[in-house]
Amino acid sequence: MSKQIAVVGQGYVGLPLAIAAAEAGFSVVGIDINRDLVKALSAGTSPVGDISDAEIAHAIARGTYCASTDFSLIADCEIAVICVPTPLDSEHRPDLSALESAVHSVATYLSEGSLLIVESTIAPGTTREVVAQIVGSDKNIEIAYSPERIDPSNKQWNIRNTPKLVAGLTPSATDRTVDFYSAFINRVDRGESVEVIEVAKLLENSFRLINISFINEIAIFCQKLGVDVRDVIKAASTKPYGFMPFFPSAGVGGHCIPVDPSYLSAKAHEIGAPSRFIDLANDVNRSMPTFFAGIALGKLGTLAAKKILVVGIAYKPNVSDMRESPAVELIAELRSRGAEVSWHDDLVGTWAGESSTPLTADYDLVIFVNPHPGTDISLLGTAHVLDTRGGY
Repeated sequence: MSKQIAVVGQGYVGLPLAIAAAEAGFSVVGIDINRDLVKALSAGTSPVGDISDAEIAHAIARGTYCASTDFSLIADCEIAVICVPTPLDSEHRPDLSALESAVHSVATYLSEGSLLIVESTIAPGTTREVVAQIVGSDKNIEIAYSPERIDPSNKQWNIRNTPKLVAGLTPSATDRTVDFYSAFINRVDRGESVEVIEVAKLLENSFRLINISFINEIAIFCQKLGVDVRDVIKAASTKPYGFMPFFPSAGVGGHCIPVDPSYLSAKAHEIGAPSRFIDLANDVNRSMPTFFAGIALGKLGTLAAKKILVVGIAYKPNVSDMRESPAVELIAELRSRGAEVSWHDDLVGTWAGESSTPLTADYDLVIFVNPHPGTDISLLGTAHVLDTRGGY
């Protein structure tokens, strides 16, 4: 196999895809506008935990992968895949600026009859109404949508064994996209239309947001009732059907769960459809940092001049990703009430000009958000602990 492909965006989504395709025999150029990232990749250094330095170095040595900031290399590629972030703006509205910029840059160099695949999370209709309009019809470019399903640090499910959803704007685009992914993914499923797959992606993570927000409300109920929500979840999980366990937290974070439902909600408002469950779930999720600041206040009597340590500030264990992490709002809320807040996270290391603080017992309160499995909590000694994951 010698097909040349380009993967635009070399982060948590694009890099695993690029390396998997390279290992399958494709000739892959990973394109990113971040020059420091490209320099690190070219030196065989991985920026994400799911891909090792050795995997990158091996692909480079084989000549099946290279990293570049040069979009003109797309001119030699039969397939281009866009894996750029589609976050929310400061008012929690969908921000497609990175995607639109990437599509414009890619479209400039796409060759006649090539295939463009979008993996970024988007609202229904975006592939047809935005991406296709930017690309135009001059070069007969075929376009497909296949949403990413990357779960960083998940040791069971990865890019190869997680089923892939695919739909093209034409049957030919669908066929070509299925053929591409089937070279390195075990199962590839065709959708009835790109809109079906666009909504399916948003449904997956809206389902998770709603259920996590729901269990956070149940956890508050259990706290007031005087029972441990973790025991309740364990008991309910004995039912072999009709129940799926979700777990409480200080709020969901990352590039998917707190973001994707807002794309669905925004589209719902645009077309006049209800999205009350999503809107309520977002409200509950975003209120959790304030709720836990209130719990801390109840434990200490006052937060003014109190020394508080937040442990695990990444959005989930075993990653260093701070995107949409609830710890950010929790720290800000505690500080706004006068607390002297430090944080500990070995994987994050540095954030917002601050550094991770060593674990000691010298705090009025320690708050667990997302401690990593290797965190030695015994170093906290007899410090009072508030665990946002339950039992508070």
